[in-house]
Amino acid sequence: MQNQSFITEFVLLGLSQNLAVQKILGVVCLLLYIATIGGNMLIVVTIVCSPALLGSPMYFFLAFLSFLEVCFSSVITPKMIVDLLYERKTISFEGCMLQLFAEHFLGGTEMIVLTAMAYDRYVAICKPLHYTSIMNLRLCAILMGVAWAGGFLHSITLIVLVFELPFCGPNIIDHFICDLYPLLKLACTDTHIFGIFAVATSGFMCIVIFSMLLVSYGVILSSLRTHSSEGRQKALSTCGAHITVVVMFFVPCIFINARPPVALPFDKVVELFYTILTPLLNPFIYAFRNKEVKNAVRKMCKKLVVVFDGKE
Repeated sequence: MQNQSFITEFVLLGLSQNLAVQKILGVVCLLLYIATIGGNMLIVVTIVCSPALLGSPMYFFLAFLSFLEVCFSSVITPKMIVDLLYERKTISFEGCMLQLFAEHFLGGTEMIVLTAMAYDRYVAICKPLHYTSIMNLRLCAILMGVAWAGGFLHSITLIVLVFELPFCGPNIIDHFICDLYPLLKLACTDTHIFGIFAVATSGFMCIVIFSMLLVSYGVILSSLRTHSSEGRQKALSTCGAHITVVVMFFVPCIFINARPPVALPFDKVVELFYTILTPLLNPFIYAFRNKEVKNAVRKMCKKLVVVFDGKE
């Protein structure tokens, strides 16, 4: 693969040109990042250390989703925080390609994981008698493999094409990350066809999966009429949390990817929402409203207190 680029690094304009505002945003983003990592890792560790939860497909997928949120946030946020605290913001050509790859890889993987979680809820609510036999360990492993493979295939296809574009002139990206559309503006060639391809792949993927999820939850909610009042309430609580996460993830994704391939000033705000706030809010929406997870967290914390007290 031979790249024709003469550019060795890109300059990121970031979120603001005001140095005082940048430093404030840097501190705020740092606090949000710490909370994101802490909240999601708490879910991962709690589920992994609780055999009863780990044996449930719903919590298995939840742990995997939280792990993806940690990875996704770590790909973007630390670099953004450092850039906010320094006047000059640069990223190497290779670093830019790596960030772009990781962003689409983890984002594509998360889409498929959310789909797997929706299927799990569909089987649990609509086919409860067959849930154990359908959602077995083998199927869960296959779904996770499909998620990794699907995310990788989606990302590597885009990166191979981007890497072949010539970058020989401007190197200033009006963004806080190496995003696809701002990057295409810098290529020393006509990127119209590539832009259409990006919309047809990323945008189409977002719309199709989001539509499938909406239909599946429509079927699930329709089937709840035959359930008892208690069962209906529990199912609505679980599905409501999942639908909230799905909307928070897919609406910005569709806005960014399923439109003509042009960079808009408002893109920064949308990207900031689903790279910073969505990973932060997921643990609170999904897990900390769940009694089983909260009880497991309490038990784990008590065990840690006993261990530390014993060492003193």
